[in-house]
Amino acid sequence: MDLARTFESIVIIFNPNSTGDAPKLAEQLRDRLGELLTYTPEIELQPTGHAGHAVTLAHDAAAGGGNVLIVSVSGDGGYNEVVNGVMRAGNPNAVCAVMAAGNANDHRRTTGTMPLAEAIVQGQVRRIDLLRIHTGQGPDTPAEYAHSYIGFGLTPVMAIDLEKGSKGALKEMVSVVRTFSKFQPFEIRQTDRKRRKFDSIVFANIAEMAKYATLSEADDKLSDGKFEVVIFPHMPKWRVLLTALRATTQGLGNQPSVSSYEFTTLKPLPYQIDGEVKSVDAGTFVKVECVPSALPILG
Repeated sequence: MDLARTFESIVIIFNPNSTGDAPKLAEQLRDRLGELLTYTPEIELQPTGHAGHAVTLAHDAAAGGGNVLIVSVSGDGGYNEVVNGVMRAGNPNAVCAVMAAGNANDHRRTTGTMPLAEAIVQGQVRRIDLLRIHTGQGPDTPAEYAHSYIGFGLTPVMAIDLEKGSKGALKEMVSVVRTFSKFQPFEIRQTDRKRRKFDSIVFANIAEMAKYATLSEADDKLSDGKFEVVIFPHMPKWRVLLTALRATTQGLGNQPSVSSYEFTTLKPLPYQIDGEVKSVDAGTFVKVECVPSALPILG
């Protein structure tokens, strides 16, 4: 853990159209910090204007240098944008934090240790691992960071659909069945050059997704230099459904952990990164790796 930090500036990024009342939460945080802090940093509210805007705002805030705290008042997707903006800026003194708002924030729910305003006042920064996904090969290969998980196939799709649905066991079951009925397995070429078919692969930096699915029982996942690989090989649909439902009730138990994982797509393949949908083309080399202690955070 780093020494207690103070900040020259605090930038609070939020979506003004958030479903979780992000504008009000952002204003409350600003006002609360004004009451609690014994020093006077510049505190700025930065609303986003469109999808992806938080990447630019976070990058610009961090790229100016100095001790800056960048807070995302958002769900997992909004925080993903902030993390990527900060990582691209390359400022080692930039710190990230997240306040839960929007549709879902599994990262804050599973990793938060204290109220955010209190954590900022205490200034106790810790570092967490990030996932980084490369799609392609060569020096110009696109790379993107994830704070929580990257998923291919059924499990992330179902988790997001569960989160969008209403609470209640019956409605959750209907949501699972609806998603499941549309699902098709995918095939990839692994590093041994063999083609294999899967229903789901999730690379997880946190233990839970979408409030209900417990992916792993590993402790200290955020700073161990590895991530868990949760694999559903292709199997009859009734077995997939039972396994997926087990994840929402008792969990899947311990899972293997690695520092990197590689494969090549055979067809265009969608994936989810911290809840946001992306895709890769056929014939794309994909590498997911852990970046140890990459991100300084508060909270």
